[in-house]
Amino acid sequence: MKVLVAMSGGVDSSVAAKLLINDGYECVGATMHLYSNDTAGIKNEKTCCSTDDVSDARLVAIKLNIPYHVFNFEEDFKEKVIKKFTDSYLSGQTPNPCIDCNRYMKFARLFDRAEVLGCDYIATGHYARIEKCGDEYLLKKATDPAKDQSYVLYFLDQKTLAKLKFPLGGMTKNETRALAEEYGFINAAKPDSQDICFVPDGKYAAAITRFSGVKGQEGDFVDFGGKVLGRHKGIFNYTIGQHKGLGLSTEEKLFVLKIDVKNNVVVLGKNQDLFTDTVFVNDVNFISSKEPQFPIRCAAKIRYRQEEQPATVYKTETGIKIVFDEPQRAATPGQSAVLYDKDVVLGGGIITA
Repeated sequence: MKVLVAMSGGVDSSVAAKLLINDGYECVGATMHLYSNDTAGIKNEKTCCSTDDVSDARLVAIKLNIPYHVFNFEEDFKEKVIKKFTDSYLSGQTPNPCIDCNRYMKFARLFDRAEVLGCDYIATGHYARIEKCGDEYLLKKATDPAKDQSYVLYFLDQKTLAKLKFPLGGMTKNETRALAEEYGFINAAKPDSQDICFVPDGKYAAAITRFSGVKGQEGDFVDFGGKVLGRHKGIFNYTIGQHKGLGLSTEEKLFVLKIDVKNNVVVLGKNQDLFTDTVFVNDVNFISSKEPQFPIRCAAKIRYRQEEQPATVYKTETGIKIVFDEPQRAATPGQSAVLYDKDVVLGGGIITA
């Protein structure tokens, strides 16, 4: 069986390729060229999917004696990921571009290339598991909760899962690095990427202006009653739950509660005002091929680094409504809500309110 291995240049995908070879698979390495440093507004920095990453991935492929390709998806990446990221911020939302990159690049465009190359499967270095249960494929959390990446994969379906392999799902990061050292990989000690790849300095507002040409338009900070509390620097400088960087001097801490794009105002309030037990979600995907029976009793989480919380899910005209047993803090439009049944991912979607 032939596998196209998505090799980012990092330690995880490199070890994934070696494990598949050990299991007798014929592997082909591939790196997606997604953007140039000029596109990201950076010079000579090491970032995810950079020239250095391509070099590292190629050296690992040479060591493994497998064919290696670089696919130029830069135009698709601009349209499906960078533009969506920019448009979301300009509309008052806080997107997760890593989910979009996985969805539209790794598990869409890369699948197209795998078919052309005659590959039976695609493999990545994600920390998640796939399990066959009867006629259904289950997406499950990694055995190492510290590295579990199932949250960013909720959009997968049965057709895709049948063609995917996640060799690292049962391993810890320390075990992965130890194997990389054992195999003599050049990237064995390479640190994980932390920031959004095309905004490596973490300056989102500057990136949005660079990508869109739109500059932040000043407006008012207001409270729930409409009282003006100060001036903001442009709505895309803020996200729900934010406290730092508001530039206000007040007796009590204030947090961003709402971003009103139409009126160009940012609503502030107390921390307790951020809590809600009800979250509305659209663009919903359920992994099972079987129609869910609502209401669904499960667990859900509304951000990546959060423990899933018990909830009941109801169907709505446009998606689903999640009602948590206990109020949750800072449900943020644009972020993803993901549903779990113990360690099985049921699906998820984009938070609207």
